[in-house]
Amino acid sequence: MTDRLQYGTTAKVLHWLVVALLLVQYPLGWLMPDIHRGMKPGAGMTLHISFGIVILILIVMRLAWRLAHPVAPESSLPAWQRLSSESVHWLLYVLVLATTITGWLFASFRGWGVSFFFLVPMPMLASENAAAGKIIDGWHQAMEWSLLVVIGIHVAAALAHIFVYRDRIMQRMLPG
Repeated sequence: MTDRLQYGTTAKVLHWLVVALLLVQYPLGWLMPDIHRGMKPGAGMTLHISFGIVILILIVMRLAWRLAHPVAPESSLPAWQRLSSESVHWLLYVLVLATTITGWLFASFRGWGVSFFFLVPMPMLASENAAAGKIIDGWHQAMEWSLLVVIGIHVAAALAHIFVYRDRIMQRMLPG
């Protein structure tokens, strides 16, 4: 399969949908009240988990699309920028997957019966286990902060290409 030079419409749509959902997901997660032992998740948690499942589905689709429709690294970039770009992109995939899965596991270990946007019950990934839930919650929080840092690096690099290098690299992923 020949690598393309530009990202196609499907790759761009999946990318920007994940961006939009993460812009909703982070504030939603941070603004939810803390859930303590014996509490059941409310609307905020149901929405947070539902958006997480949508993000999980979209990132798996984006990863599958990327593997099936590879885009060649920009040949005008220095080798260190190509390598760091690839590394950051793969790290973003891993962190989004890890963050969403650990969140779902956390809800499962807490024994929460949650639904997908109040419509469809979500399957539990594990049986109730408070000790495991506490560990997974720590991992989930570590993943969300790690993801936020890597997103920041990704955005900083994109802005550097727009305003410092002025090399039109960003045109490959911008709509249009």
